[in-house]
Amino acid sequence: MSEAEPSSAPTIRTVAMPADLNPAGDVFGGWLVSQMDLAGGIAAALRAEGRTVTVAIDAMTFHRPLHLGDVLSCYAELLRVGRTSLTYRIEAWSRRRAGGESVKITEGRFTYVAVGPDGKPRPVPNPPA
Repeated sequence: MSEAEPSSAPTIRTVAMPADLNPAGDVFGGWLVSQMDLAGGIAAALRAEGRTVTVAIDAMTFHRPLHLGDVLSCYAELLRVGRTSLTYRIEAWSRRRAGGESVKITEGRFTYVAVGPDGKPRPVPNPPA
C-alpha cells in the first residue's frame, strides 16, 4: 500500500533542473537536503516569529531518486517546540514528469533554534491564540 501525499499545502515547491544533477543524471542528494532545509527554515521562522538557524539534521532516509524535471514538494510538520528550538519532520515528495504519480522520495528530522539580532538563542514565542 502506497502512502498518500500530505493534504496540507507544501511549504515549498520547485523543479529539478539540469544544474542539480550529478554526472550520472541523478539529482544530487545535497541539493535535495538543501531544499528540505529551506522548507523547514521557512516553517520555523514563521512559527518563531523571526530568525532561526539549523542546528541538527538527523534521521534522513532516502527512499527513491529525484529525476530531472520532477516537481519537488516539501512538507514541514512541527514535531516539538522547546524553549528556544523547533523540530520538524520534513517530507520531500516528487510528482513525476508527464503527470505521473506523487511519491515520497526523502524524509528527515530537522531542528532549528530561534536567534535574536545578536545571534544568540532566544525563546520561541507561544503560539497565537
